[in-house]
Amino acid sequence: QVQLVESGGGLVQAGGSLRLSCVASGRTFSSYAMGWFRQAPGKEREFVAAISLNGGTTNYPDSVKGRFTISRDNAKNTVYLQMNSLKPEDTAVYFCAATLAKTSAAWARSGAYNYWGQGTQVTVSS
Repeated sequence: QVQLVESGGGLVQAGGSLRLSCVASGRTFSSYAMGWFRQAPGKEREFVAAISLNGGTTNYPDSVKGRFTISRDNAKNTVYLQMNSLKPEDTAVYFCAATLAKTSAAWARSGAYNYWGQGTQVTVSS
């Protein structure tokens, strides 16, 4: 069992930045690839970013590529999502997730993730 807790969400104006954090309990963090997903009201959960066990591989959809950066610090059991140049369409609840899948082809699928955090709200005003 892995417990994930997100933090760092809030209200920001368009063009601003936020840094989300996700802290995992226990000492199994380094066994999982990590992902970020988001869900806006009335929309399906959307893949945002993923990172491999050692941080050597990252994956982003075109909607956030060049603006968002995922990183991890295994010594701190923490994964981060740095969000720059935020747009109103980025408004959503952002979820951290952990997966035992070790190939990047699986990371964009929410069904590949074994554990999920409770989410943190990000609101971008126009």
